[in-house]
Amino acid sequence: MSMRGNSNNLAIMIVLNIVGVMLVLGAVILVLRGLGWVTQIPEYVIWALLLLSLGIGILGGIRSAR
Repeated sequence: MSMRGNSNNLAIMIVLNIVGVMLVLGAVILVLRGLGWVTQIPEYVIWALLLLSLGIGILGGIRSAR
């Protein structure tokens, strides 16, 4: 029973970390666009940021569960 609880906790931690990283990256992009430093963002950069946030979220969730 406790194994399933740990599995659920790990999944929740990973999802929360992914969402948190995505929110921070989104806020940084909005600030940079608001300042006029970034006017146009290519699609491949958006995909790279999405994959980066997934990777950081997964690693962060696993690390915090230990």
